[in-house]
Amino acid sequence: MGRVGVLLLNLGGPEQLQDVRPFLYNLFSDPEIIRLPFAWMQKPLAWMISTLRYQKSQENYKAIGGGSPLRRITEEQAIALQGSLQEKGHDIRVYVGMRYWNPFTEEAVAKIKRDQIEELVILPLYPQFSISTSGSSFRVLEKLWEQDPSLQKVDYTVIPSWYNRPGYLQAMTELIEQEIEHCDHPEQVQIFFSAHGVPVSYVEEAGDPYRDEIEGCTAAIMQTLNRPNPHVLAYQSRVGPVEWLKPYTDEVILELAKEGVKELVVVPISFVSEHIETLEEIDMEYRELAEEAGIEKFNRVPALNTHPVFINDLAEMVIEALNAPNIKFSDVAHPGKKTKMYPQESWEWGLTTTAEVWNGRLAMLGMIGILIEIMTGQGPLHFIGLL
Repeated sequence: MGRVGVLLLNLGGPEQLQDVRPFLYNLFSDPEIIRLPFAWMQKPLAWMISTLRYQKSQENYKAIGGGSPLRRITEEQAIALQGSLQEKGHDIRVYVGMRYWNPFTEEAVAKIKRDQIEELVILPLYPQFSISTSGSSFRVLEKLWEQDPSLQKVDYTVIPSWYNRPGYLQAMTELIEQEIEHCDHPEQVQIFFSAHGVPVSYVEEAGDPYRDEIEGCTAAIMQTLNRPNPHVLAYQSRVGPVEWLKPYTDEVILELAKEGVKELVVVPISFVSEHIETLEEIDMEYRELAEEAGIEKFNRVPALNTHPVFINDLAEMVIEALNAPNIKFSDVAHPGKKTKMYPQESWEWGLTTTAEVWNGRLAMLGMIGILIEIMTGQGPLHFIGLL
């Protein structure tokens, strides 16, 4: 075995308030976020959004301490994973590549080339696969590999998703158990799984397995937990004019309050690191909503971060991937479907995080709608403030 590496993939986030505006610019310069009919429109629109909205977004980051902890936590996970691999007798270097902020995926790949890595495991820190998260990063890497002959010599394999791993499930249940035991009525408390949403079209038209994997993950956690508590699954962070996966987290909170539920244990099921959507959206926005609706106790299960059982399972996953047949970017298909990783969607109006096809006759109408939402602070502006 030659030099071996692991590339951890994540979204990234602004570490300081002055990073927010360039972070937003990077985000919306990417056609995976907004697909426009003309390429020349991408950067001007990204500049407009980042200019108009960065101050509002900065307020959200001020509320959690002035910046996103995502890079720090991801690098801590990388260090812990490398240590776990060494304890298992594997001298493997771990790299971190972020999609929209430092250290960028391209920077991580440059380090991998510099270190002359010969075998590489590509591991997204998203338990469930979606074309908008893991798929988006895979596309960037696929292009890098296609353009660089030296990378084509690297024997790589991709881990598409790992939501049903026993170690991951065990770590999640341990954290849930700890939170439940602090409740007034542990056996009756409502368990509330909140996952990041995606547009319905991803699932129903593009064949994204995300919903199936989220539902399967929820069921597997409850089976591992083996408790009689009622539970519910909902989706947060919906944005824009298109329909997103339902039910929505905020609406379910209000429904539970009407039913007389007084205590919740909220589980951020699609996040393995603390960041803006756990620390601000869940801990502040949803907590306030719940309390105003009459829910007296709002308990939130912490993200896995560097939970030892979780890190150990990541290490086992890497070792297993090295000993299994390689999975290439072009080979990553949706479970139970014949659709490839980047299916071509039918035209659809709105903001997405994957490549949409815009109907030319409605392109300018779409642009007008986006600009109206930017100026009024509705729709995608909510998204901008939460990333």
